[in-house]
Amino acid sequence: TVTSLLHMSVFSQSFSPCGRFLAAGNNYGEIALFSLSAALSPDATAQSQKPVLTFTAHEGPVFSLLSTDCHLLSAGNGEISAWSWTELIKKNVKPLWTKRPNYNLEIPEINSMVMNPRDNSLIVGGGDNNVHVLDLERGVFKLVLQGHSDYVHCVSVREREAEILSGGEDGAVRIWDSRTGQSVHCIEVYKYESCARPQYGKWISCLTTDSDWMLCGGGPSMSLWHLRSLSPTSVFPLTGCQRQAAFHQDMILAVGEGPFLSHCLLGGEVKAQIPCTPQSLNTLQLNTNSTEHRVLTAGGSSDHIDVFTNLSYRAFSLRF
Repeated sequence: TVTSLLHMSVFSQSFSPCGRFLAAGNNYGEIALFSLSAALSPDATAQSQKPVLTFTAHEGPVFSLLSTDCHLLSAGNGEISAWSWTELIKKNVKPLWTKRPNYNLEIPEINSMVMNPRDNSLIVGGGDNNVHVLDLERGVFKLVLQGHSDYVHCVSVREREAEILSGGEDGAVRIWDSRTGQSVHCIEVYKYESCARPQYGKWISCLTTDSDWMLCGGGPSMSLWHLRSLSPTSVFPLTGCQRQAAFHQDMILAVGEGPFLSHCLLGGEVKAQIPCTPQSLNTLQLNTNSTEHRVLTAGGSSDHIDVFTNLSYRAFSLRF
């Protein structure tokens, strides 16, 4: 309906393993599947930019999406579902399984998921202040990482070091040993003068890693940290809170409050801010699964998902 389109937000995105499809999740519990082959074709029409399939996956919003070699994993309020990419492309929408971490009382939202290829596990962070580890081989939750005193917003993995990182509403980035589940370090980013922005709060809303480097932001300014010395090396002068960031070649890409995609240099300089359709952005994805459809997509407070065919050229928008 018109009303639902007006109030739609895109929270999550994931590319299919072949890189030809994009899945996007919204605040109404729907997942839409877009064909990048059709949308990027020279003969593309307005219809090519519409979903080839839309289905309801969860009762509440689809906060997180993630692709494995053959499955699409989706997370909503307190549950994770797995869907077969092969079946979805044939428009068969039946989950292979749905799993729920063990919660005490209320059913919290699951905000973030990441794969740990080291032991084929799924790391899940959410509203119960804990990080849960799902063993995908056996289909059971095998570890609970306890230490945050508020919502967990984002999770990341350092595979080589066997470490899991999590960022939360409590302003902490915790580093965990993925083998034992013990917290090894706790960085309270808002206590560092160069990063602190008390007017925005202390919460950590985005977190990503690349080898010995970590990028995080939220209430505090987005900052780049060296994980061996546990110190910030660059602070980025971006306004508002950043909701997702990514390392890309020798650059950093970030989205958050404000209708633009920021390109930053590792030294802290903001190189460019590319205008986007949504007034505020939640999600940024790079399609590294396909050389033919190598695009960047950004979604947020709109039914439009912007597609960039190179990092600074917005080619068109997909529409829910």
